[in-house]
Amino acid sequence: MKLIGYIKSICVGIWRLMQGMYISMLNFVRPKVTEQYPENRGEHVYFERFRALLTMPHDADNHHKCTACGICMNSCPNGTITVLSKMEESPETGKPKKVLDRHLYDLGSCTFCNLCVQSCPFGAIEFTNQFEHSVFTKERLVLQLNRPGSSLKPKPAAVAAPVDKQAGQRAAAQETVNTPKTV
Repeated sequence: MKLIGYIKSICVGIWRLMQGMYISMLNFVRPKVTEQYPENRGEHVYFERFRALLTMPHDADNHHKCTACGICMNSCPNGTITVLSKMEESPETGKPKKVLDRHLYDLGSCTFCNLCVQSCPFGAIEFTNQFEHSVFTKERLVLQLNRPGSSLKPKPAAVAAPVDKQAGQRAAAQETVNTPKTV
């Protein structure tokens, strides 16, 4: 009985060995699909939800949407984002207004959780697919997202509705009818 079990286990072992060698030989003769990274850098397609680098989009006039509210800084779980603001006098109203001075982002400690992008009420920051971040010192991983000389995107001018003279006269007449007279 022991001899039959011993011979059976040897046959099963040889069969499993042959199965493994068959799979290895199949992979040996198949064409290779290795991607050569530096050579095909522009050909690679990334997933839509891939997060690699936080950026602050600017338009052609170097304007951005950030109002320096600091919500992205407060929602970051490990303090990756620092928003530095300063008070300037508004040219329209003459009142002091908080303006973005520097928006710093520490790429080396970012966990790419996307909480900052989701919490931004103005959509001022977003993640891109640029993933090559190799540097020699950690200090170079601290990036300033707002460009030098950039400013808050101006609000679009309100478009005045066309004036209807008859409607204006009717409204004025209605006001005179509804106002009580004092004696």
